Formats: sequence, structure tokens, C-alpha cells
Amino acid sequence: MVNPALAAPGLRLEARELLALREGVPRTGRAQPASRRPGAVPARPPGAGMDLREIRAFAEGDDARRLDPSATARTGIPHIRSFHEDRDDTLLLIVDFRRPMLWGTGAALRSVRAARLAARRGWQAVARGGSLAAIGVSAEGLAIVPLAGGVPQMVRISHMLASCHDRALGGGGGSPSLDEGLTRAVRLCPPGGEVLVATGPDGVAPEDEPALARLARRRLVRVLLPLDKIETAPPALALPLRAGGLARLARLRPFDHAALAQRLRVLNVGLQVIADDAG
Repeated sequence: MVNPALAAPGLRLEARELLALREGVPRTGRAQPASRRPGAVPARPPGAGMDLREIRAFAEGDDARRLDPSATARTGIPHIRSFHEDRDDTLLLIVDFRRPMLWGTGAALRSVRAARLAARRGWQAVARGGSLAAIGVSAEGLAIVPLAGGVPQMVRISHMLASCHDRALGGGGGSPSLDEGLTRAVRLCPPGGEVLVATGPDGVAPEDEPALARLARRRLVRVLLPLDKIETAPPALALPLRAGGLARLARLRPFDHAALAQRLRVLNVGLQVIADDAG
């Protein structure tokens, strides 16, 4: 049960606001198969896609059905077309609801903004015909929605995120690492998929890096970093700070994400900073 004082917009995350984000996502044309793997949705077999990669001279072992008549006639030498392989359109959303995320000076807590960002990316994947899974990380443990596709899947994810956030608001003071969630992500997201991790500036601890590196070996992994207004444009005046009997004046500096970006780059992980309060 959530404290009534926390039931205000921006403090409590509700599934209906995540479901409403679908309206801001443009519809695409015909739906594409979500995956080449067997599952609940039809999938075409693996093979070459429709995107041309190159036209090159024929070599022993090439498929003669790929001969390019124009290049062959022009050069007098057999040439073939090669195409980029089809890849699974699979997206895994990992949203951090641990205690450091339950904070904010703008219109919403960082945890709420992180969930909104993840939901927008999820609805975009649904519009493409992709498949999705999600993990919510909080002091209460992991909440997981296994891989599936379509609007019903995004509805399940929205309700899971809202429920997980409620438990985080009413939970204890523990702050477990992301390691367990990243380890589960390896099993949830197949090679070739995309993983988005919505967390805070200190969300990826040094002990999480081995698991994050394993996840990024055969997947596109990005960290989404929604910054608070006070981190992007802190007050110019010195602020009073108190700790026990000590009192000091201090000036806040804007958050510099360069060091974090370098850490993640070594792990083959990208970083996207959302520096406004639009999330």
C-alpha cells in the first residue's frame, strides 16, 4: 500500500500514464516478424535480408542465385549481390527503482522519468513489430516480464513497472546492485537484441561491470541517464550543508558525464543522457 502522501503525479507511477504514451508514437507500415526464433508469433526463417551490402566478384562457394546480371554484363565477370542478414528486433528494458532513483527536484522523481523513457522505447518497438521483455530492479528484488510481442505485452510491462515502483516507494532502505538483473538479462535477451538500462549517475557500480560487459558482447546495450534539473543547472549561490554538528557552504557543479561515458565505452556500452525534465 502506497502512502497517500506519495500518490501525487510525478511521485507515484501509474500504469495508465505509461499506456497513454502509446499515443505519441507514430504508427509504422506493415508489421515485421518479431523474431526468427520459435515462439508465440510467426517468424520467417533466417537468411539474407533486403538491404544491399555490396556487389562483388563471384567467388567459389557463393550462391549462384545471387548473381547480379547488370554488373556481370558490364564487366564480363560474374558478380553477385550480398545483403545484410535479418536480425531479431528484440528489446529488453531494465528500469532501476532502487532507493537513489526515488529522488528529484523537478516535476517527477528520477525513477518515474526512467520508467517513462523506457515505456516510450517499448511502444516504439511495438510499433515496429518487435518483441520485448522487461526487468524492474528495486530493493524488494527483481520483477520480470518474459519476452513476447504486441500491445498486450506492453500492457503487461506497464503494469509491472507501476507495481514495482509502488513496492519501491513502500520498501526498505536497501540498495542491491544491478548485477543480478544484468545476469538475468543475458538469458532474457537473445544475441543480436538491444538492451536499455534506465538508471542514475551512480547506478552502474564497479562490481556491476563484469556482468554488463558479458551482456554487451553480442547485444547492443545502452544506458539511459535521466538527469535532474539540479544536476544540469544547479543554483549559482552557495548552499548551506549540515552533517551532525558540522555546517558548511558549498556550490554545486553540473554533472559531468564524461567519466561515466568512458567507463561504459570500455565495456562496449553506449550512454544517452537525457538532460531535461521531459521524461
